[in-house]
Amino acid sequence: MTEGALLEARGIHTYYGASHVLHGVDFAVRRGETVGLMGRNGMGKTTLLRSVLGLVRPRHGQVRIAGDDMTQAAPHAIARRGVAYVPEGRGIFPNLSVRENLVMAARAGQDGRRDWTFDRVMQTFPRLAERLAHGGAQLSGGEQQMLTIGRALMTNPELLILDEATEGLAPKISREIWGIIGRIKQAGIAAVIVDKNFAAVSAIADRVVILVKGATVYDGASAELRAQPELHQKYLGV
Repeated sequence: MTEGALLEARGIHTYYGASHVLHGVDFAVRRGETVGLMGRNGMGKTTLLRSVLGLVRPRHGQVRIAGDDMTQAAPHAIARRGVAYVPEGRGIFPNLSVRENLVMAARAGQDGRRDWTFDRVMQTFPRLAERLAHGGAQLSGGEQQMLTIGRALMTNPELLILDEATEGLAPKISREIWGIIGRIKQAGIAAVIVDKNFAAVSAIADRVVILVKGATVYDGASAELRAQPELHQKYLGV
């Protein structure tokens, strides 16, 4: 087991029908660590996330959370272990108000912590504080993303997984989201970030993992990857 791992996946092979998507992937996140998960479209990033979250069953391999085998656990059991997911497409409840979307998710963390209260989320997302009575469907894309992240924080997670955190957002809103992710990191929450913005991911992540065709081709410090532009271009360049 990886020293200090909060989440660890070993030898993950995941299929969709006959299609073999992940080929023996190892992936770990230590407590308080921010990991960027990168790769071109269709390389297995979302499948890896879905595999560790219990949304897809790996055919081979093991998923552990804080050392406990959770390979066959249901998604809600994994969420209860302090793992929060911000999915691509956001997944808010459009017919509920901003306040209702947030309050419905509120619960204490693993050890009874309630660091992320409703008031703290409001301080972190002042834009949402101005729209508490608005329905989810009335929000802009950026506001919906803030709501999804705020809702995840209301579960007082130890690990936050963000899939395509800034997809389709205007540059100004994207910068705001990256600023919020930075504050989450400073709060000591571990994070996995999937995003196409290499500069932003590598600036905030402690470590970057790159997938190519369902296999890991790079797993190392962000600074080391930034210092090797040829690798960045080879694996991530368009």
